[in-house]
Amino acid sequence: MNDIGAFRTEAVARLRASVPGSAIVAASGGIDSSVAAMLSQEALGERSHALFVDTGLLREGEVEKVRATYARSGLKFEIVEAEARFLAALQDVRDPEEKRRRIGTAFVRLFEEEADRRGATVLIQGTIAPDWIESGGQLRDTIKTHHNVGGIPKDSRLTIVEPLRDLYKDEVRALAHHLGVPEPDRQPFPGPGLAVRVGGPITKDRLRICRRANAAVEEIVDAAVRAGTMERPWQYFAVLLPVNTVGVTGDNRTFGAAVSVRIVESIDAMTATAQAVPWEVLRSIAERITRENAKDVTRVLYDVTDKPPATIEWE
Repeated sequence: MNDIGAFRTEAVARLRASVPGSAIVAASGGIDSSVAAMLSQEALGERSHALFVDTGLLREGEVEKVRATYARSGLKFEIVEAEARFLAALQDVRDPEEKRRRIGTAFVRLFEEEADRRGATVLIQGTIAPDWIESGGQLRDTIKTHHNVGGIPKDSRLTIVEPLRDLYKDEVRALAHHLGVPEPDRQPFPGPGLAVRVGGPITKDRLRICRRANAAVEEIVDAAVRAGTMERPWQYFAVLLPVNTVGVTGDNRTFGAAVSVRIVESIDAMTATAQAVPWEVLRSIAERITRENAKDVTRVLYDVTDKPPATIEWE
């Protein structure tokens, strides 16, 4: 993308040409979907219906943060409460690919219902190039199925429109700056949410542990960045592993969960490098996670693997 202004003009024109009526816009609060929603609102006006879905798989305080961000950006949107629907879809599911497929299906079925209420036939998504590249197809291997690509059921009644499909993350961020989207350089958060950061089965208790651990990583890293102790990473989060390990409290044996911390540097998410984090920061993260989850977590690990061979997210 050589000319951001020209891309914006062309994207708005393409949206007007491809959406003759009303459209549902999947607005997750992330940069990709926020940029797609802003372009859609510019192109379609009142015919654009941005929906933010509370799946129950979000980070601590996510709904409030998204509400504030969209208010600042001038984006009109609605919140749809759907925690029960998504947790039911994920019940007893352990396989990462199946999680993504079920989440994608749950999103589309919900959007179909919302589209019927508004007389819409189009779903606008913030899909970007890494999403469909990693999801495979043709001669490409499937690295991981992105819920907004491989998770879309084949019998969906909605026409999918993806105005950012050929852009990479750094290009989307540049466009976000151009559109005035608040905090355009904030770290990415996966569309399936904490479902891909909870290894193994999804339950409210396991989501609670992961949510607390993730908040600890984000808050401590943010404080270290503000203090000048470390450079701001591309992405930083916690993963609840599907294993338990032995621990000790006083003279008593415990047997609790293990959490892995992931902090990486990247430019476009296609490759990433595990960041060299100051020991004091890592120790603070470990102490807080084990203190706040004293009955549940006995061990905190730091993931030093680059991408490749690993992906940024664990699932």
